[in-house]
Amino acid sequence: MQAKLIFDAKAALGEGPAWDEKTQSLYWVDILQKKIYRGEDCLAELDSTIGCLSPSADGTLTLGLQRGLSSFDFDTTRLTHLISIDEPPTNRINDGKCDPAGRFIFGTMDINEKETSGALYSFDGKKVTRLLSNIRISNGLAWSPDHKTFYYIDTPTRQVTAFDYDLATGQIASPRAAFHVPESFGFPDGMTSDAQGNLWIAMWGGAQVTKWNPNTAQLLAQIPIPALHTSSCVFGGRDMNELYVTSARVGMSEADLKKYPLSGGLFKVITDTEGMKTFDYCPMA
Repeated sequence: MQAKLIFDAKAALGEGPAWDEKTQSLYWVDILQKKIYRGEDCLAELDSTIGCLSPSADGTLTLGLQRGLSSFDFDTTRLTHLISIDEPPTNRINDGKCDPAGRFIFGTMDINEKETSGALYSFDGKKVTRLLSNIRISNGLAWSPDHKTFYYIDTPTRQVTAFDYDLATGQIASPRAAFHVPESFGFPDGMTSDAQGNLWIAMWGGAQVTKWNPNTAQLLAQIPIPALHTSSCVFGGRDMNELYVTSARVGMSEADLKKYPLSGGLFKVITDTEGMKTFDYCPMA
């Protein structure tokens, strides 16, 4: 499997890729430059950081901004405020995506990456539920193909944690370590899953995406990416076998940028695997 550059975006902090099956479109964000992209096209530049996004059942995008969620209308570029969360002023929303029932699951982090002041939340369209506390950098989220297991990454721990997931209520239970990522691989960042239940993880500082069997903790593959800070990944395409990978340039030295000049780019890897879909945000009745 080889990575192909599809857009030399030079993103400061490319993140949050989501595949919209309805329109066969890839959406992603540059958190620090406050931009929303559809493929290579910049749709909007906002006044707030954008930690994550999700396609919505009504055709809009749901955005995780600095300390709240908003709906983004493509035609008018209008933002409609949905909720605010009570977080320290030095926190912001980071990674997030929707569960198979349509809830928006999102996490927060300390902007300085030092305090464990972050949390993980669930929003069903009516109320916000805090699922976890004492998080430092809330990152990767994924579900098993039967939707009964939820996987989660608090990046500095280097651990992928598995939880029992109750799709009817959105509650998590029985946390256990699925596996730990070796220091030499980089830090585990954004994550997605495939139809066989394997996890694909972008490695911050590792210039690669790794593939794991979470049931056995076995490393199945390492896919080199010509960007030092790979940040997240998602499956898309007509056959759901295309892995899209975002990356970042933030914090890189001149020497790093010379070695990895494509950092901040958007990449595609053709795999022999069918990935799990991106679930739409769908408020519960």
